Amino acid sequence: MSETPDTFSHARIDWDEQGLPHSRQFDDVYFSRADGLEETRHVFLAGNHLAERFAALPEGGRLVIGETGFGTGMNFLCAWELFERTAPASARLHFVSVEKYPLTRADLERALALWPHLAPYSARLLDQYRAIHPGFQRLLLDGGRVVLTLLIGDARDCLRQLDGHIDAWFLDGFAPAKNPQMWNAELFAELARLSVPGTTLGTFTSAGFVRRGLIAAGFDMQRIPGTGRKREVMRGRFTGSPAPAGKPWFARPTWPAARREALVIGGGLAGCATAASLAARGWQVSLLERHAGLAEEGSGNPQGVLYLKLSAHGTQLSRLVVSGFGYTRRIVERLQRGQDWDACGVLQLAFDAKEAARQARLAAAFPVDLLRAVSREEAETLAGIGLPAGGLFFPEAGWLHPPALCRLLATHPNIRLLPHQEAVELRRDGDRWQALDGERLLAEAPVAVLAGAAEVGRFPQAAGLPLKRIRGQITRLPASAESRALRTVVCAEGYVAPPRNDEHTLGASFDFVGSEPIPTVAEHVSNLTLLEEISADLARRVGAEQLVPEHLEGRAAFRCTSPDYLPIVGPLADAEAFAAAYAVLARDARQVPDTPCPWLDGLYVNTAHGSRGLITAPLAAELLAAWLDDEPLPLPREVAEACHPNRFLLRKLIRGQ
Repeated sequence: MSETPDTFSHARIDWDEQGLPHSRQFDDVYFSRADGLEETRHVFLAGNHLAERFAALPEGGRLVIGETGFGTGMNFLCAWELFERTAPASARLHFVSVEKYPLTRADLERALALWPHLAPYSARLLDQYRAIHPGFQRLLLDGGRVVLTLLIGDARDCLRQLDGHIDAWFLDGFAPAKNPQMWNAELFAELARLSVPGTTLGTFTSAGFVRRGLIAAGFDMQRIPGTGRKREVMRGRFTGSPAPAGKPWFARPTWPAARREALVIGGGLAGCATAASLAARGWQVSLLERHAGLAEEGSGNPQGVLYLKLSAHGTQLSRLVVSGFGYTRRIVERLQRGQDWDACGVLQLAFDAKEAARQARLAAAFPVDLLRAVSREEAETLAGIGLPAGGLFFPEAGWLHPPALCRLLATHPNIRLLPHQEAVELRRDGDRWQALDGERLLAEAPVAVLAGAAEVGRFPQAAGLPLKRIRGQITRLPASAESRALRTVVCAEGYVAPPRNDEHTLGASFDFVGSEPIPTVAEHVSNLTLLEEISADLARRVGAEQLVPEHLEGRAAFRCTSPDYLPIVGPLADAEAFAAAYAVLARDARQVPDTPCPWLDGLYVNTAHGSRGLITAPLAAELLAAWLDDEPLPLPREVAEACHPNRFLLRKLIRGQ
């Protein structure tokens, strides 16, 4: 895993007599004691001609800035402030920044308080600066007009996994003498790979080996006068050759920027999130839902858990989960706490020796602000009830009301909700996809996104996707005076949540056979057994022995998952043409033919989120929108490719099936 969570730590900061931050890790200052703002404006803003470039952006245009060393975020805030003053109202700013040692939220707040001029921007950044953990972390600001993607980890490793193009670079790591491991040929090569002809660069250092290294990588560099005590700084422009294309089956389909209309089929979480991500980028979206309202199927439970099932080995799924958790956790800040969500924390019990050993590995691999091991006594104190064991505590996690999140995501003015519209057929007519019910045209657009869980397999274009439906049932338990003491979500084989509207949510069953969305008495009984295993004390508090399963209320719905448990997100290809184009892979899987992928132009999918949809579906929507808008991806390239629909066509071809 490139983000190496086992070596993660926050910035260790000392504050000098002037209240300025000083890095203990690098024994260096974060910004000039004389005038840090002036240095930023001179070296990075003027050095990259940003005022003129922002003003010249077309309607709906975008500029992407890359930075090495996020630090206190001052460069980002200055760029944002300039962008807001000079860019057209419909333009967008995308800022990608690497940081190995992110500041804690408290330290960031203290550092930014030194710049009252930036307070309006600092406040908005601090509001979203939560759940900043190893890997790629995406923050949406100003309604999504400004996107900040933080790459938490080593600069070379993170940039190696970045898929995108950068228009302007801020090289602002600590001074080369203090941080030599960053300023090297490997980093300069990654800067070049991510640049296009004309990409600009500004840096405070004028060290000769940095200048020579950047020139060797393809940048035309020049020294210019500095500011304050800094005699010289550097700026440059990329004049090298574009990076070679990668594997064609994971390439980005080209898409005309002017055709920004989409239809999204499915009004659950994946569909609503997809519509929201596109709408924030100026797309006009028709959201089709076959029921009367949103979230009436798998996304309709009263309480879902923001639960991170992780691996200590840094699997692609684990990396996706950490990034997705942070993204969803920042979105839910916009919901009503207590009614629509609660950051009450989640306890995962170590219910047997095997689970205890797995949890010990996780506790050693991840930072304590994401998860920590707790004894039985501490777990009981956190939960407020008696428990059979200790386990892992996720302090930033909790529960949320999925329908509220769906409604929040679907309220953008660019989204047109079309209820009672069931797309039975999807066909291509010229350059547009048409959703039809018989001969009745429901909606049409150049881009279509299938986001209806396992129902996407009904369409011939997606029929080859290996989707599996899993029935799940929750039980609604009336809260009692004693059960209201439960203060955190508790998970074992199932989960139980603190009360919402004076009811606990208990569940959820896994049924690979059932096909009816009607709650059964048998699964209510099974859920009550889960409750007894989670906490006999809580079972007593809710009066489980006196409950009559036939009288209990609940809800059944279907999850959709894939064979490798990763979601399926991205552009769809013509399966038959794919097999013909890449037939050589059946003989030698190491080959990389240069044949363009036979895409089904404008057809995308966002599905198979299983029981992790609250964490993975919203970020998957950002991934899909980034493909469509040719932006830097919000996930490492390896993770994005692991979620790509073409992975199954490749495996089938290579295995000779």
